[in-house]
Amino acid sequence: MVTAANFLSSRQQFSTETGQSGTDVPKLAIIVPAHNEELLVARCVTSLRASATATTRIFVVAHNCSDTTAVRARAAGAEVLEYNDPEARGKGFALRHGFEHALAVGSDAVMVVDADSTVSPNTVAAVQSAFAHGARVIQCRYEMFSTTDRSGTRLAALAFRGFNVVRPRGRERLGLSAGILGNGFAIVRPVLEAIPYDAFSVVEDLEYHLHLVMAGERVRYLEYALVSADFPESRAGESVQRSRWEGGRLHTARTWALPIMSKTLRGHPRLVEPLCDLTGAPLAFGAFLLLLALAIPLTWARWYAGISFAILIAHVLVTAWAGPDFIGSLKLLALAPLYILRKLLMIPGVLRGVQRQGSVGTNRAG
Repeated sequence: MVTAANFLSSRQQFSTETGQSGTDVPKLAIIVPAHNEELLVARCVTSLRASATATTRIFVVAHNCSDTTAVRARAAGAEVLEYNDPEARGKGFALRHGFEHALAVGSDAVMVVDADSTVSPNTVAAVQSAFAHGARVIQCRYEMFSTTDRSGTRLAALAFRGFNVVRPRGRERLGLSAGILGNGFAIVRPVLEAIPYDAFSVVEDLEYHLHLVMAGERVRYLEYALVSADFPESRAGESVQRSRWEGGRLHTARTWALPIMSKTLRGHPRLVEPLCDLTGAPLAFGAFLLLLALAIPLTWARWYAGISFAILIAHVLVTAWAGPDFIGSLKLLALAPLYILRKLLMIPGVLRGVQRQGSVGTNRAG
């Protein structure tokens, strides 16, 4: 249903111009969590400064760094918060530190951009406009691109687009909460004060979104404000990152599924979609399970698997259509069996990731 909703007409969106007086434009603080990001942090800060408005402040949280991240961020024009606490490992701690500082200096809203990312020039104005027009929590379009010709990484980028573009766009057009993707999201001060960012797992973004939905907040999706990053260049780095993330998701599902189900049954239908998302298998694993179901000599099992496969194929086609190269994406699908095999080989790492809730999802904060 969420995938099909991508073809619905777009609901009211926010202009990139506020159309209001300067006093109505919220003072935005951009928090950049960074752990040993000396190679990319200056590029990130430069991009943010090009997008910033007069009331924007950029804070780089140099979290447990042992390199020159702080020096390079400061040289690029950011305000640097050096945060060193070996017991506070993980991006969630860096974000909480940055949020607390931003609120203390009078910011009306905060936005998160990872240190390995860049933003489109209209991003800050679009976020401020959305807040000025009533939005309370925002998720910008977040894409990861492959800088190599490796087919596996390009397929991963396609799968990422399905999860991070097709899914939130469909949710937005259905009037649901778009979700938080860990990068490119923004929150107004009253929400952050009412629902503090006490999320410290590997998937702290998923965890915090569940807190928001349980409290009745809706995350709005900004399609035209782009935050982008590159996949890790090494296959090993990509596999580690994905294993930890999938493991963290599984751990969160085990923790949250029953409480959300209980609240849904007590008359909160808005929680049905987050519950289905939380308990659903990753795309590659789901495809493999459907293949197994097709091999079962039971008519009903084969019908179920066949219909589910048709839905999965439709989702993949919509994902390909959402990107810049529809034909090229379709050609990549010929390698999907190898991609599924790679994902299956990651299962031991995923299971280990369930136990690593104090560690870092990527190298951005630690």
